[in-house]
Amino acid sequence: MKKVILIVSIASLMLTSCGAKKKIAALEAQNKECQDLLNSTTVKLNLCLTEKEAMNQQNDYLKKNNSDLISASKDMTVLSTKGAQNIEKALESIKEKDLKISRMQDALTKKDSVTLALVTSLKSSVGISDPDIEVNVEKGVVFISIADKLLFKSGSYVVSDRAKEILAKVAKVVNDKPTFECMVEGHTDNVPFTGNAVLLDNWDLSVKRSTAIIRVLTRDLGVKPSQLIAAGRGEYVPLVDNNSADNRSKNRRTRIVVLPKIDEFYEMIEKEMKKQ
Repeated sequence: MKKVILIVSIASLMLTSCGAKKKIAALEAQNKECQDLLNSTTVKLNLCLTEKEAMNQQNDYLKKNNSDLISASKDMTVLSTKGAQNIEKALESIKEKDLKISRMQDALTKKDSVTLALVTSLKSSVGISDPDIEVNVEKGVVFISIADKLLFKSGSYVVSDRAKEILAKVAKVVNDKPTFECMVEGHTDNVPFTGNAVLLDNWDLSVKRSTAIIRVLTRDLGVKPSQLIAAGRGEYVPLVDNNSADNRSKNRRTRIVVLPKIDEFYEMIEKEMKKQ
């Protein structure tokens, strides 16, 4: 009996051992599958983490780029606004300059009109057709040029009677325009003046002739002394070379430079120029 029970127990143990082995094998197989799945999942997780890091970096870059674009857009808006303001200021400046130029042109036109009227008046008043007398405009200034042979004898500063007739007509023009000034310029040739007790050289002679004419205008013809300016240029502003008798005769002359009071026009021009 005991032997039978022992045999049955051993058989039962053997059967139990075989079942356990099968379970263990199954569990080992299942464990391997889980390990493989875990490994595969770990690889995928690491790949996802890498991709996430890359995406985060790209996202940071895009955020920064977007911020830069927004900032640049604001700057462009500011620049555009400033540009528009600058253009507007430039247009205003151009308009102002155009206005200044227009004012200066008006002033110059008025000045030219005064000069033209003065030349016409002088030519009409002098009324002498003589090659030795010229009424002209030089650099915007009106002048009467009279050859010395009509005014003085050679080397003299005594005004001739013929000269007084001419000066009387000049005086009429000056007296009719009390706001004008006249500068009387004496000119000589380059032949050295030998001098005397009064005069030293051609320069002295040119000044003396200027003051002699001024005395005729003031004392005999009623011109106000405040309107007259005495000037002597000597031989230093010749019309032509002093290389012949005819040329020296042309250089010996007296110029009466007529200066109308157009200061307001010049002052306006100067003011406008200073504002630019």
